[in-house]
Order: sequence, then structure tokens, then C-alpha cells
Amino acid sequence: MTPKTPSRRDCLRLLGVSGAAALACAPLHLRATPLERVRERGALTVGLYHDMPPFHVGGQGIDVELARALAESLGVKLSLLPFHADENMNDDLRNMVWRGHYLGYGPADVLLHVPVDRPLMEGNPQVSIFAPYYRDQVVMARQLERVPRLETLSQLGADKVAVPGQSLAGWLLIGADGGAYRSQLITQWKDGAETARALLRGEVAVAAGLASEMESVLRGDPRFAIAPMPSPRAPRDGWAVGMAVKRDATELAQALQRAVNEIAAGGRLRQIFEHGNLAWQAA
Repeated sequence: MTPKTPSRRDCLRLLGVSGAAALACAPLHLRATPLERVRERGALTVGLYHDMPPFHVGGQGIDVELARALAESLGVKLSLLPFHADENMNDDLRNMVWRGHYLGYGPADVLLHVPVDRPLMEGNPQVSIFAPYYRDQVVMARQLERVPRLETLSQLGADKVAVPGQSLAGWLLIGADGGAYRSQLITQWKDGAETARALLRGEVAVAAGLASEMESVLRGDPRFAIAPMPSPRAPRDGWAVGMAVKRDATELAQALQRAVNEIAAGGRLRQIFEHGNLAWQAA
């Protein structure tokens, strides 16, 4: 039997009698938990970054396949909500997780590719960040014939380095050793996958970017080596990326965490990363 929504008279009677009055008088769909709303809707809305190879480019990528696996685990359809990154991660969490964008879209049920970072968590109490599924870091890839060793940046010699200008790798290299390498940097590239392809074509001897970007292009090619950037300012162990939901979406977070655990244990997560030409290991 369908529960009856309390009338206005019932609500007035409840006021002052029970702290649950507001909940009792709310429409039924507003009383549902975020997980219940996903199931009622029959779709999981997943926020994805635009143009983030190999995780999402043009509707394809590792995060797209992961999102599909998460929706399947919940028994619902997948609804993708791609968006362009804002100026910082706090803005992305506000726009895509807990409030929605001022242009009228969002929030999503869950946002993928969120750094599992303690200061970020503490600075954004409106969200829960959990389920790390990959560990990334800043790296440099090199053509072994031209640059056989790269234990310090001084071993670059006069070789040109392809690096995305608007990136952590670019910021680290521009300031390294008092700016000693600035004249060697080619910064026209939008991401590390593009710099890796420039290296592959022989346009440069060295390329910099994220490990995921470099590996997705160069993995398995014995002519090249990929190693962490030899800079003391580069995060030594990289950083884990996971997902984020609203703070009150506890059941949804638990369901998504179980889903990640299951697809990892069953080997599907490894297969998803292999499709993106990345080696997966637990974050």
C-alpha cells in the first residue's frame, strides 16, 4: 500500500510535538536517500573531466568504462556528465558534487578522478572522498639512444623537453634549478599524451607529464624509458585518485566502494586499465 503524504493539518499538528515533523511533511521523493533516488531514477549520473587522456576523451576512456561498471553494479543505467575543470579542485567539488554549477548543470551523483588527499578532504566538509582506484605521478619519458640516463635534471644537457604548459610538470620544470631549463622547454602541448606523441615522432628527446599520459602512449616500446621526474619538489609517491559524493550520501558511497572492491577482485578493473594501455595496481 502506498504511504499517504501527511496533509497540511497533520503537519501543523506535528509542529512542536516531534523533531521529525519536517521529515514527515516532506514529499516522499525528498525523503529518499541519494542511493534510493539513483535506483528510483534508474540511472547513476557520473561526473567526468573533459579531455583527460587516457581516462576520458570524446566519450571513451578508463573513467567511462569504470563509470559503466559502477552503474551495472548498482543495477541502473549510466548517465555521463562531462565537464571542463574549473580553476581548482574546490570549485570542481562544489560544481559537480554538492551544489551544482551556476550555468545550471549538476551536481552529479558521483565525481570520478578526485585526489584522495587529506587537506582536500578537510577543506571540503560537504563531500566524502573515497575508493582510490589509481595512483598517478609526474614523470619524464626519454628516448634511450639520445638520453640514456636521467638521474638529475642536469643530465638533460641541451636537449629540448616537451611539456604541457598548464600542468604540474610544466610548473616544476620552469622553476627547477633557478629556471635553468626554461629555454629548453616546448610548452605548446595541452596534455602529456601530446608530449609523449611528440617524443614518439622524434621531435624531442624528452617529454614530461603524468605517468598515466606517458604510459598510455609509450608503454611497451623498448626505445623509451619512463621514470619519476628527478626533482625534489615533485610529489615522491604521487597521489591516489578516487571518487566523491555528497557528505550525506553514506549508503551510495558504501555501495560504490563495494562495487570498486568487487570489480578489482574479479579482475575487471585491471582489464579496464589495460584497455587504456595502463598497468593497474591497487592504489
